[in-house]
Amino acid sequence: MESTIIPETTSHISPKGNVAISNPADISVIVGYFIIIIGVGLWSMRRANRGTVGGYFLAGRSMSWGPVGASLFASNIGSGHFVGLAGTGAASGIAVAGFEWNALFVVLFLGWIFVPVYLTAEVVTMPEYLKKRFGGQRIQMYLSALSLVMYIFTKISVDMFSGAVFIQVALGWNIYLSVIALLVITTIYTVTGGLAALMYTDTVQTFVIIGGACVLSVYAFNEVGGYDALMEKYMTAVPTVLGNVSESCAVPRADSLHLLRDPISGDLPWPALILGLTIVSTWYWCSDQVIVQRCLAARSITHVKLGCVLCGYMKILPMFLMVMPGMISRVLFTEDVACVEPSRCLAACGTKIGCSNIAYPKLVIELMPNGLRGLMLAVMLAALMSSLASIFNSSGTLFTMDVWRRMRPRAEEKELLLVGRVWTVCLVALSIAWIPVVQAAQGGQLFDYIQSVASFLAPPIAAVYFLALFVKRVNEPGAFWGLVGGLFLGLCRMVPEFIFGSGSCSAPSSCPTIICGVHYLYFAIILFLCSGAIVLIVSLCTPPIPEKKLHRLVYSLRHSQEPREEMEETGVSDPQTQEKQLSDLPDIREDPKYARLVNINALIMMSCAIFLWAYFA
Repeated sequence: MESTIIPETTSHISPKGNVAISNPADISVIVGYFIIIIGVGLWSMRRANRGTVGGYFLAGRSMSWGPVGASLFASNIGSGHFVGLAGTGAASGIAVAGFEWNALFVVLFLGWIFVPVYLTAEVVTMPEYLKKRFGGQRIQMYLSALSLVMYIFTKISVDMFSGAVFIQVALGWNIYLSVIALLVITTIYTVTGGLAALMYTDTVQTFVIIGGACVLSVYAFNEVGGYDALMEKYMTAVPTVLGNVSESCAVPRADSLHLLRDPISGDLPWPALILGLTIVSTWYWCSDQVIVQRCLAARSITHVKLGCVLCGYMKILPMFLMVMPGMISRVLFTEDVACVEPSRCLAACGTKIGCSNIAYPKLVIELMPNGLRGLMLAVMLAALMSSLASIFNSSGTLFTMDVWRRMRPRAEEKELLLVGRVWTVCLVALSIAWIPVVQAAQGGQLFDYIQSVASFLAPPIAAVYFLALFVKRVNEPGAFWGLVGGLFLGLCRMVPEFIFGSGSCSAPSSCPTIICGVHYLYFAIILFLCSGAIVLIVSLCTPPIPEKKLHRLVYSLRHSQEPREEMEETGVSDPQTQEKQLSDLPDIREDPKYARLVNINALIMMSCAIFLWAYFA
């Protein structure tokens, strides 16, 4: 059933359904935005060689640090961040910003530890790295299939749902019409332009996202009376219509203004937020195809590191541009955003479980003047399209390089490029078919839903990549059974939770405490340790991989100049082949002057991160 958002009282949307963005100024801004994005996409298509696999999927490894950092940020910040972070901020305060600030540290792992090994391994996809590291086909196929499934059913669906929430509030469009239009436009420049087009358009999108969000934040803080007024008024933002719901479910949490919360009773316990989230973040930032592919497109390791530092600086912003505006929305529109009585919520946003997800769209519609409302819709479209485009390109890379090339090992480059484009179109069709399921999802649990799914499925993958990089003794049987065992344990927790539901304050879940009573981020720690133990035990019980097959595939051997014997080979290659292999090695050396500059920037960013964590703890 399509949800319709009908706010009770608004200066821009009437109960009869008049849309807010229908004036020439707003429409002109939106049309102008699309013209600019399409223009940048066409321009970037002329700059990159799209006729080869490396040119199409890795932008010819020619990108500088600016587009790398901007693309990392834009690929990560989808419309789900605006709707999900602001909604969770409205519901429970600032702690959700920990998901963003944790990345300030993990993104440095990506640039300093993981990417140098990926570059010396000369891989295009992450499953391809594990194939080189361990040999065989089953790990590569398993991870490719799991990644594609997670893209379709979590990332794409959540971005579409979030974008649809905003578009319905702002434009009153039919959800299918709006999402299909966005998917078609996104697909055009994804399929035609390759990664270079995405990274240049992502750079433009990043300016639009940050600029528009800053403008809205200024309006929002001005309306609420400033930062101090927000901290005071938020704690008293309680709806007057409670019905049969307990007042304790309507008032803000007592620890709403604390980033670090009680390790037992907190909704985001601080040990779980620091340790459990780092595990999930390591999977996302250091082994997810969407993210790592941007770094592999950089022209040198120095540009990789600078791009990661730039992304880290920008990840400071969501607290002030998304989480706090969501809290302001609760203060200004308490009856709608903080509703708890089911019929009141149904009237406000079309769902009975809560309306915190309309916090950000509500601010845009209520506070922004003509023209700027169009800008903010452009911001949401930018976030949605950049995120979807990144997923489309990366999933095309995974399917082409890991699945199709496995089925047709002799496929030529023209065939691989065509398959990558056709798969993207198929992915669009699957995404559109998934829209009804997204509509039926529990919007009030949107951000927690994504994080919990990642906590149930990602820790085994993180454990395997971590051990593959640092422990030479780990072999293929250990890695495979660690992944399988971890998946089984994760499903044992995930399936009951989704059968019983996550519940809410007024209607707790009936899932047995022994299964669902452990916070999902604590469960991520347990799952990571169990998976790692399986990997190590099985590896120690089976023959090791000879070191001659590990050169430039593990961190300790990343600078090795020795010829590497491939896993499939039984003997040493002939001398001419070895000589050519060594002459073509990727160069991960750095100019000492630039290396010091990059390291100083990284230290400054970490200092900022530590200060922010301590200040808001």
